This record gives sequence, C-alpha cells and structure tokens, in this order.
Amino acid sequence: MKTAIFLANGFEEIEALTVADLLRRVKIECDIVSSEDEIEVMGSHGICVKADRMISQMDFSEYECMVLPGGMPGTKGLESNQYLMSRLDEYIKADKLVCAICAAPTILGHKGYLNGKKAVCYPGLEGELAGAETPECEVVRDGNIITSRGLGTAIEFAAEIVKAATDESTAENLLKTIVYKQY
Repeated sequence: MKTAIFLANGFEEIEALTVADLLRRVKIECDIVSSEDEIEVMGSHGICVKADRMISQMDFSEYECMVLPGGMPGTKGLESNQYLMSRLDEYIKADKLVCAICAAPTILGHKGYLNGKKAVCYPGLEGELAGAETPECEVVRDGNIITSRGLGTAIEFAAEIVKAATDESTAENLLKTIVYKQY
C-alpha cells in the first residue's frame, strides 16, 4: 500500500518520522511529501526535514494511503492547502486509507468526515471532531480512517497503519522487533 505522509511547516517531527520509519521497516512504500513550495520543511521543534518529493510532483492515483501528522502550525498549514484538501476529499470518496494524528484529526472533523465515526485527537480538541464518538484510547480505526492522540501514541498509530496495509501478524512482529512495550 503506497503511502504519502504530508508535511507543512510546523509539523510534529516524531509523528511524521515515526510513521515513515516503521512503514519502511516492513517494506511499505512510503514517501514524505512537502506541501510547501520548498522540498525542505521545518518541524515545530526546529528540525528541518528534506522531503522525498513535492506535492506538485505527485500522482495521487499511485497512492492508497495518506497520513496527516499534527503539530502547530503544521496542521493549519495542511488544512489551508486547497489542493491537498481536494485530494483528501477524493481519498475519502474512494474509501482509501486516511490517517491523522494529534491535531490533524480536526481537519477530518472540520470537513464532516467523522460524523458517526469513532475518532481520537490531541486531548482538548475533541470538540473539533464534529459528530464523532471519542473513546478513551490511543488509536482508533473506523472504516478507512485511522486517528491517534499525539506524539506519545505515534508507534501505536504507525502499527495500526501497518496492520491496515498488511495484516495483524506483520504489525505484531514489527512491534516485537523494535522492542515495543509487552512485545
């Protein structure tokens, strides 16, 4: 399942890079994509990341999954990119996998995509998940949408994406390999 992780200036570094790292460990093709006018994107904590490609260089039809990391003002930067938001609409309509962590699930809430679904986000932002049921857990998959609470849940978030893209066994083996919690 070819995956694109979208970065805007002010993205949360660990949320983006953990997903890229863990997907690549299990051989899921994963591109880090700049939604900015530059190939280098500045994280919310001053870490500059060179993306694999620019959003303008993408053929969205080649990708089955998009990941939206949180962070501020990165989340606002993603949401204000009308080209990316149009592609998000297409992914939702095509039932492709859409994954958002931390503040980024609010983008899905603002667009009405969480109505009647289970979803989580950074604590305190639940009111922006319009119509969603917000269970007390770290990661939720409801249909083609995966959401997670924040930086501290980035490994579980990535493992859930791996599970959706491959299978439960691959995700469990990944967690064992990286010596994650009880695995």
